[in-house]
Amino acid sequence: MPSPSRIQTNGPSPLPGNLSRRDLLRVSGGGLGAIALASMEASQAKASGTEGLHHAPKATRIIQIFLNGGLSQPDTFDYKPELEKNHGKPFQPNTGEKPEGVTSVPGNLMKSPFPFKAHGQCGRMVSSLFPNLATQVDRMAFLMAVASRSNVHGPASFLMNTGFLLPGFPSMGAWISYGLGQLAEDLPAFVVLPDSRGLPYNGKGNFSAGFLPANHNGVTMDAGVTPPIHGLSPDPRPKWLSAKTDDDARQTLQALNRIHASTRQGDDRLEARIGSYELAARMQLEAPGIMDLSREDLLTHRLYGTDRPEMADFAKRCLLARRLIERGSRFVQVWSGAGGPSKNWDNHTDILTELPYMTKQVDQPLTALLIDLDRRGLLEDTLVVCMTEFGRQPFTQGATGRDHNQGTTVAWLAGAGVKPGVAHGESDPWSWRAAEGKVTNYDIHATLLHLLGINHERLTYKHNGTNRRLTDVHGHVIKQVLV
Repeated sequence: MPSPSRIQTNGPSPLPGNLSRRDLLRVSGGGLGAIALASMEASQAKASGTEGLHHAPKATRIIQIFLNGGLSQPDTFDYKPELEKNHGKPFQPNTGEKPEGVTSVPGNLMKSPFPFKAHGQCGRMVSSLFPNLATQVDRMAFLMAVASRSNVHGPASFLMNTGFLLPGFPSMGAWISYGLGQLAEDLPAFVVLPDSRGLPYNGKGNFSAGFLPANHNGVTMDAGVTPPIHGLSPDPRPKWLSAKTDDDARQTLQALNRIHASTRQGDDRLEARIGSYELAARMQLEAPGIMDLSREDLLTHRLYGTDRPEMADFAKRCLLARRLIERGSRFVQVWSGAGGPSKNWDNHTDILTELPYMTKQVDQPLTALLIDLDRRGLLEDTLVVCMTEFGRQPFTQGATGRDHNQGTTVAWLAGAGVKPGVAHGESDPWSWRAAEGKVTNYDIHATLLHLLGINHERLTYKHNGTNRRLTDVHGHVIKQVLV
């Protein structure tokens, strides 16, 4: 049986140039009826709790924080006394593996220039770079041995976001949108909030729908500009434009698009375009209010730090992420750091100056996000996950920089279904390689899907004869950090 959103015709469809009034009414009316039917079916599935679920979910929504460039774990969350003991000495792990740099010759071991201290009842060690986030460790679960298959930004970022080293595969947000659909009819299921300085490595490939239907692409919003979504509002310069003319044009365009789509069965790009127009029309009413951060009170702005220049951009996006999930977006991705050699987490030259520059931008806003979600009761069914593409080396690059390290890094989770105040896994004495409880992107993805009520092995899409999935042929749920 064909999809109800597709229009079946007998014989060739009329071309736009000779479209009759009868044809226009037939096509637009049939299309709108099918849309209404599909919407009713989706709403009933949501209400019954059966839409796309394999088991009872703990989480309904996810906010993903991605630290673009490679967080330095030995300077933030992975305290290693061995580095202090052997600071300045050659690195000799005696494991049979030769230490190698990715972009440089390995230097000597370097202790963290930032002091660590135990925090919370759980006693989690956190460096002085995260004084605010350290107050939240008793509600967080840390993954202390996250390894990657690549030490190159592009492939490693693809792995963490799409599950594959190569481009062209759907991102995690797209898979979740495909599997579970929208929570709200007037907002996208998958929203991306990139760094105002630019897109990350791989650009929009990190939040693409790949070979999934194109309507599952991440919708990019720029919290730092007006309007935040290009084309959402009509150009005010033409005086003849009005709400009615805009609506008339949209209905005519929808009818023409449906005629075009009826002759090209199986091309999901056409359906995605139609769906995007319909969603855009609904967003014209809802999105402006959500994007208007002036509606938040002064205490909330101060909590996030939107009034402080060094963190205002990231703070606004964290606040916007909360507003989006509060109103029905299912998966919101917040990026810290653009692609390029500087002003991100890729600290090759000088850890002492480059890393504090980034942590000051995110420490208070991330803390505020957890506090704000909790006080609004949203943390009960919202999952927050913070991750990066790989870690940094325990030895120096140049004088005080650190090179890429695929061997281990740290990620953390908080919120729905997460066991608070725990840690899973451990790196070796130098924070060079994962030693115990090693996890990969596949395991993290399997865990996030599990919390949403999805069995990662059963969320598949047939592409080129292969039943593809986010976790490829890998992945295990990290039960040690789940309640």
